[in-house]
Amino acid sequence: MFNLPGRVRRRAAAARRSGTVVALAVVAALASAASPAHAAAPRLDPHDPHGAWMGYSAERTGQRSGVPLPKGSVAGMDVSGHQPRVDWARAHADGARFAYVKATEGTGFRSSSFDGQYRGSAGAGMVRGAYHFALPDRSPGAEQAHFFVDNGGGWAPGSGTLPGVLDIEHNPYGETCYGLDPAGMSRWIADFSGTYHARTGRPPVIYTTTSWWNRCTGGNPDFAPNNPLWIARYAPQIGALPAGWGFHSFWQHNDNGPFPGGQDVFNGNMDQLHRFAG
Repeated sequence: MFNLPGRVRRRAAAARRSGTVVALAVVAALASAASPAHAAAPRLDPHDPHGAWMGYSAERTGQRSGVPLPKGSVAGMDVSGHQPRVDWARAHADGARFAYVKATEGTGFRSSSFDGQYRGSAGAGMVRGAYHFALPDRSPGAEQAHFFVDNGGGWAPGSGTLPGVLDIEHNPYGETCYGLDPAGMSRWIADFSGTYHARTGRPPVIYTTTSWWNRCTGGNPDFAPNNPLWIARYAPQIGALPAGWGFHSFWQHNDNGPFPGGQDVFNGNMDQLHRFAG
């Protein structure tokens, strides 16, 4: 049985003396004692020159990455304009073998850090790719896919680059699901994915959290057969995957660790990573 804080006991006693029902207060205190509160996704400054970033809405642990690298996997990182000066040689020496770089957001933002980060990661010997932060309430999926491909997010066979990523998570600037119902959100993602596939020959990787996906797409399993999954969960275990996917390709497990930016793992070895890059 939990020991309630003294102030809760005093409030409960006072309420009983006045005839007030205290069950809800006691239940809330027990729930608080039983598990830490899940912080709501932060709101971002719409005038931030670097915009949102991959994993901004993931629940922060405040701890450095302590996830042991799964056997046969590859460590990597993801960055945006919020990490403008990256020591790529040091990151490679510390074990990062791939990097994803933010290229675009919506249809009006291209990261000013993208070119330097994209070249720098490749120069250090990493396999690299680009990601797009989706804003489904701003413009159609097809328009954002074209903008992404035209501004660094392209892929071609033999290029040695990783396929582009659709980063779709909690709305940084408003309502969690961008004002769309599950059917509307699913159509938006399909519009982006189909357009990207038509432009590059590959469907994009989908980066998301399980809670957001199951809420905002209604747990739509239809993307799993074609779109590789990048799951975001800051914890020692990967946990449940979004509806439809039986395995993941990437896992972002923290935003604090040996590498700048997000701390990531590819679910395979180096040979498989190079094959995935194509």
